[in-house]
Amino acid sequence: MMQVFEMSDLGEMSYFLGIEIKQRQNEVFICQEKYAKELLKKFNMENCKIMDSPMCQKEKLCKDDGSEKVEESHYRSLIGCLMYLTTRLDILYVVSVLSRFMNCANGANLKAAKRVIRYVKGTLNFGVKFCSSQSFELQGYSNCDWAGSFDMKSTFGFCFTFESTAEAEVIAATSAVNHTLWLRKILSDLHLEQKMSTDVMVDNQAAISISNNPVFHGKTRHCSSSKMFKRMVKFDSSIARLEISSQTYLQKSDLRS
Repeated sequence: MMQVFEMSDLGEMSYFLGIEIKQRQNEVFICQEKYAKELLKKFNMENCKIMDSPMCQKEKLCKDDGSEKVEESHYRSLIGCLMYLTTRLDILYVVSVLSRFMNCANGANLKAAKRVIRYVKGTLNFGVKFCSSQSFELQGYSNCDWAGSFDMKSTFGFCFTFESTAEAEVIAATSAVNHTLWLRKILSDLHLEQKMSTDVMVDNQAAISISNNPVFHGKTRHCSSSKMFKRMVKFDSSIARLEISSQTYLQKSDLRS
C-alpha cells in the first residue's frame, strides 16, 4: 500500500482514537482504561462506591415514574460519554436503554446512569480480546427479552415485536440468519469460503422446533412469510440451529484482560 498511498510506518499500534491496543502473542486486546478514568474524573466520581453489575436486574426504567426531572444537558453529557466506551460490550444494553430518556430524564434514570459509572470504576481493565485461530468458522447468536419494558415491547438488537415468546424468538433468529448469509457471502468474496454450515445459537426450544419443521401449524399461522424465511434456509445446509442456554451467552464472552 505504501507504493500507492503516501504513508509512514509508525510501528506497532498501541493507542488509536481513545482505544488502548495491547498486542500479544496470538491475541489482540483493546480497552479504554484511560478514557474510563477521565470519565470518572469529569463527573466527580473518582471516589464513588463500586457496583458489581451495570444495571439492577429487576429495575424497569420509564419516563413517567413520578420522580423529579433532572437537568437534561448533564444527563445527555453523561450518556454520551458512556456511549464512547465502545470496547465495553458489557454495558451496551443498559446504555442503550438509558439513551431513550435523553429528552425526559428523571431522577431514576440519572441514578441508573451513575450506577453504570460505578460499575465501570470496578472494571477499568475490561475490554475485548481477539484471539487467533487456525479454523475460521462463522457462528451466530440470537436472543430476545420478550416484553421486557412497561410498554410490552420485546427488544432484540434494534427491533421490537409483540406476540408470544416463540414468535419473538423466531423473528430474532430470522434476523440473525439473514445476517449470517450476508456474512458468508462477504467471506466467500474474500476467499474465506465457509466449508461447513454456520451455527446460529438460539436459547429457545420453541423457535428451534418451528424453524426445523416445514409444516405450518395453527398456533404459528399468524407469523408472516417473511418471518418464516429461516425455514427455507434449513434446506440450504448453510445454517445449523443449535440450542444454547442464556447463561452460556455470558460464558462465551471474554471481557476481562
